[in-house]
Amino acid sequence: MTDIDLAELRQLAIAQLAQSYSPYSNFPVGAAGIADDGRTVVGTNVENASYGLTLCAECSMVSDLVRTGGGRLLAVSTVQGDETPVAPCGRCRQLLFEHGGGGLIVDWDPEPLLLDALIPEAFGPSNLA
Repeated sequence: MTDIDLAELRQLAIAQLAQSYSPYSNFPVGAAGIADDGRTVVGTNVENASYGLTLCAECSMVSDLVRTGGGRLLAVSTVQGDETPVAPCGRCRQLLFEHGGGGLIVDWDPEPLLLDALIPEAFGPSNLA
C-alpha cells in the first residue's frame, strides 16, 4: 500500500507483549503505529479487576501518540500473544478512526487492510459539524 515497513512495525508491536499487564485474561496484546511525522508510538493492554476499565493496547498506543506530540496515524500493527495480528475491537476501531481515518493501514495476514474495511461508514468529527 505504501513504503511503510509493516514487518518492522509488527516487530515493535511484538516487543510490547512483554509489557502487557494481563493477569485476568492471560491475553497479552501489543500495538505499534507510525505517525505522519515518522514517529513510532507503542502501547500494550493494561487490564483491571473491574474488567470494564481495561485499557486496550490500541488505546495505550493512541495515548502515546497524543503524549508525544499528536499527529495522525498512518499505519498500525496489533498482535496477540502468539505474535500474530489481532483485529482491533469495536471501541479501538473507533479510536483509530479518530486518529488515523479510514485510510489508516492495518497490519493483517495475508495482506494489510485499510481501516475503512474494518469500520465502514464510521462516525467521526465530520458528523458533528
